[in-house]
Amino acid sequence: MSTPHVVVVMGVAGTGKTTIGPLLAERLGVPYAEGDDFHPEANIAKMSAGTPLTDDDRWPWLDAIGGWAHGRAGLGGVVSSSALKRSYRDRLRAAAPGVVFVHLTGDRKLIEDRMKARQNHFMPTALLDSQFATLQPLAADEAGVDVDVAGSPEEIADRAVEALTALDSAAPQG
Repeated sequence: MSTPHVVVVMGVAGTGKTTIGPLLAERLGVPYAEGDDFHPEANIAKMSAGTPLTDDDRWPWLDAIGGWAHGRAGLGGVVSSSALKRSYRDRLRAAAPGVVFVHLTGDRKLIEDRMKARQNHFMPTALLDSQFATLQPLAADEAGVDVDVAGSPEEIADRAVEALTALDSAAPQG
């Protein structure tokens, strides 16, 4: 990629954001930040109890991620965030206008199976349906790419780099 972008690895719970994010950051030669680390304790408690977050719960979390992304502008970085709604992505773009999204997508059964196999994670599989119900895929006017999560983490990260490189190549040069 020609310019160090700040990349937001997004998708529903269980798509592998926490696994793919660091691999992608390593391939791009930039730092990685775990989006879950930006959640206030109250959000983690709600999710652990099986209660979906409201938009009001998410705004401070998104603002914290946006602040990190803003601080990495021109330097590059990778951060994970579910970023399920367009309004959430708009909020991240307002803080860091150059962010690019990698939307991890996949078969619901595969994602559920991966969630069930996770150890010590606060997000229960019971919230997966609410995640899919909330999800608004990337629109054509949003800078980003969709990457399927079938395959190994290394294959997924490689596909993400290829997709980002193609997106960068297609961008108008100014």
